[in-house]
Amino acid sequence: MVFVVQALVMVALRWVDPPTTAFMAANPAGSIQQSVPVEHVSRNFLAAVIAHEDAPLPYRSGAFEWDSLFARAQAHLRGEDDPSGSTIPQQVAKNLFLNQELSAWRKAVEAGLAAELALVVEDRRMLELYVNHAQFGPTLYGVCAASWYYFDTPPDTLYPEQAIQLAGLLPSPGHVRRAPGGGLDFQVEDGLGWLSRSHVLNAQARLPRHLDQLGFQPVEDVGITGLAADEPDSGDDCSERPQEVADLIAAEGTA
Repeated sequence: MVFVVQALVMVALRWVDPPTTAFMAANPAGSIQQSVPVEHVSRNFLAAVIAHEDAPLPYRSGAFEWDSLFARAQAHLRGEDDPSGSTIPQQVAKNLFLNQELSAWRKAVEAGLAAELALVVEDRRMLELYVNHAQFGPTLYGVCAASWYYFDTPPDTLYPEQAIQLAGLLPSPGHVRRAPGGGLDFQVEDGLGWLSRSHVLNAQARLPRHLDQLGFQPVEDVGITGLAADEPDSGDDCSERPQEVADLIAAEGTA
C-alpha cells in the first residue's frame, strides 16, 4: 500500500503543486511560498539556475549519472567534500520528501526517490517544481516570494544580475535578509552571512560568462520556449506581491 501511495504522489506531481514540502514543514520559523508557472519566470533566472545547479539537466537521461553518484558516495564515506553536488531531480526529491540530515542513508533514499521522480516527471516540470519550492531565505521558498522580497519585482522581470544573485543563494539560503530598499543583506544575527555571501560571489564570478556563451538554449532544451514577458497574464502569474511577503517586509522595516 505504501508503494502504491508513493507512486500516486509521484504521478500527481506532474500536474499538482504541493501545498507544502518536508523542508517547509520542518522550518520552525514558518514558510512563505507561492507557486508560479515556469513560463512566467524570467529566462535569465531559469538559465542561471540550470547553469549553477545542474547544467546537464536538459541532456541527461534520468535523475543523475551513476558514476557521479558513486563518486559522491565514496567522497562522503571518506569524509571529503562533495565533488559534484546533487542534481536538480535529487534536490526536488529532498525538498519535497526528506529533511536536512546528511547521512549516507538519507542520500541513498534521496537518490532512489529522484530516480523514481525522473521516470514520471519531465525536465520542464522538474525545473518548475525546483524553482517553486527551493529555499531562498530563512522563511522564503520559491522564486515568486524571493523576487518580490529582495527586488520588488515579479519573477518574469528579473534582470541577469538579480537572477544570478538569487541562483547564488541556493546552496546556502538561510543566512541572508532583505536590505533596506531592496537587495541582499548578509549582516545577519547568526553570524553566518559570510557563507551565503560567498556562494553569491561565486555565482557572480562564474555565471555571467556561462550565460553569455549558452544564452537561453538550455532553458529551451528543457521545453520552455519564448520569453516570460510575452506570456499572457493569468491569475497565477505572481504579477502582484504576495501579502505574506509584504507583511514580512513591513515587519522588518526594509521597504
